[in-house]
Amino acid sequence: MNKKKTLGLGLYILFLLLPLYWLLMMSFKSNQEILGGLTFWPNTFTFANYMTIFTDASWYMGYINSIYYVSLNMVITLLVALPAAYAFSRFRFIGDKHLFFWLLTNRMAPPAVFLLPFFQLYSSVGLFDTHIGVALAHCLFNVPLAVWILEGFMSGVPREIDETAYIDGYTFPKFFVKIFIPLISSGIGVTAFFCFMFSWVELLLARTLTAVNAKPIAAVMTRTVSASGIDWGVLAAAGVLTILPGVLVIWFVRNHVAKGFALGRV
Repeated sequence: MNKKKTLGLGLYILFLLLPLYWLLMMSFKSNQEILGGLTFWPNTFTFANYMTIFTDASWYMGYINSIYYVSLNMVITLLVALPAAYAFSRFRFIGDKHLFFWLLTNRMAPPAVFLLPFFQLYSSVGLFDTHIGVALAHCLFNVPLAVWILEGFMSGVPREIDETAYIDGYTFPKFFVKIFIPLISSGIGVTAFFCFMFSWVELLLARTLTAVNAKPIAAVMTRTVSASGIDWGVLAAAGVLTILPGVLVIWFVRNHVAKGFALGRV
């Protein structure tokens, strides 16, 4: 029975990894070889696709723009969500449950609902095609998720720790930074991971609210059609490079994510 489970799990993992393997192999093939027929291994390895991305500003600036506004979004989201989640976990006030539910409904709404309001607002105030504009737009969806995750972790911290710190003479900022944040470091890691993943892969808002200066790599990848057709090799190389940041983030926060699942907070 165990052998059957192992075989089934192995086949399932192989099925999941096959598209990634195919994408990687395509990135080392020429466009002629990709269109020429089905091959599981490149007949001639070429790094021309990666060289195109690293030497063409329209490609590598897409990665720089994406990393820039994703990092901005993570910082803004955590700065807003940490005190908000603490308030929801420690205090009871009129309408707190309704407000908490309203925050979650923003996360449930599809991004397409907010396209027109964001576009008109950004065009009026000069935030169109800026990194901070995309970062703020993504906060509409990431802040509710961050508050929900962090509130669960903070509720697991005994209130007696807060009271003991106040008795010992800690001010709230000092207590929050030196004592409370280290206690919920796993929650912060999990929150940063989910915020990164949503902001990195989100395309609709990022493409609509940018034109040239802040255009992300996801939008660049959708505009690879030229007079000669689609450059599949460059597109595959861009896909591989787009996956790498997510893999690195998962590697660094893997322990926090595992702890979050173990605590039942994710």
